[in-house]
Amino acid sequence: MLSRVAPWLASRKDGAAPGASVRVLGGPDTAQLLDLARQDAVANVFILSHLETARSAAPTAGGATILGVFDGGTLLGACWAGANLVPVQLDPEFVGVVAAAAHRSGRRFASIFGPAETVLALYTELEQLGLSAHEIREHQPLMTISGPPAVPSNPLLGFGQLADFDRILPACAAMFEEEVGYSPYLGGRDYYSRRVKGLIRQGHSLVHVNKDGEVVFKAELGAVTPDVTQVQGVWMNPDFRGQGLSAGYMAAVVVRAMTLAPVTSLYVNDFNTRARATYERVGFRQVGTFATVLF
Repeated sequence: MLSRVAPWLASRKDGAAPGASVRVLGGPDTAQLLDLARQDAVANVFILSHLETARSAAPTAGGATILGVFDGGTLLGACWAGANLVPVQLDPEFVGVVAAAAHRSGRRFASIFGPAETVLALYTELEQLGLSAHEIREHQPLMTISGPPAVPSNPLLGFGQLADFDRILPACAAMFEEEVGYSPYLGGRDYYSRRVKGLIRQGHSLVHVNKDGEVVFKAELGAVTPDVTQVQGVWMNPDFRGQGLSAGYMAAVVVRAMTLAPVTSLYVNDFNTRARATYERVGFRQVGTFATVLF
């Protein structure tokens, strides 16, 4: 797939990063990590949201760690290593040492996602270490909106309620399977169910359940900070597609998200031309490019 060593990679003998070392971050590294991530609050909303909740760069109770690349005592870049790998201001020249550390951990990763150049470089290194991707999505426009939506919002969209959990969960699972090609229940239903229930409890689930008890549209705010939210899991019930409803629902997502932060962001597959057109109609504009590698 990407079985090549690109000229910027640290695995090249003449392109290695002398003096750089990698280690797992701890509590004392939190301030440096925050400063690093705040250099791009949109691209790094995932890690900033984690730090907003955990208040620490230390390993989590579930075993997720953050790998930091240092030159002496200075943090040059980082990478979340949990269920997924998520680079944080990580220059491609440092991906070699990060990939080696992630591989040594023995952890299995579901994906890598983040800024495209770094994600693809990181995967190239991991591929050389024996990891093989299920799918590579190389071009995913990263989009934001920071003002009122350009189209009227649908007033029927609200925050999800626990009373509707049994309706929301199947809609979330259907979206996941459409997006990645397999069920989120593989390996057990409990983890995914807790994740969906947690988003509802946090007020980060957005849904319209109609009078017949059907989920017409739903989305989640998968990462939230005081500055930026990131919209994920956008899904329209197939029975209601093709009726011109998406833009109004997405405008409502923006209106709801802006009660939490002034900037609303998302990233979308470049081949999903209908979704991209809807987001642009609402007022989203591209500010960068993400990539996702699915294992």
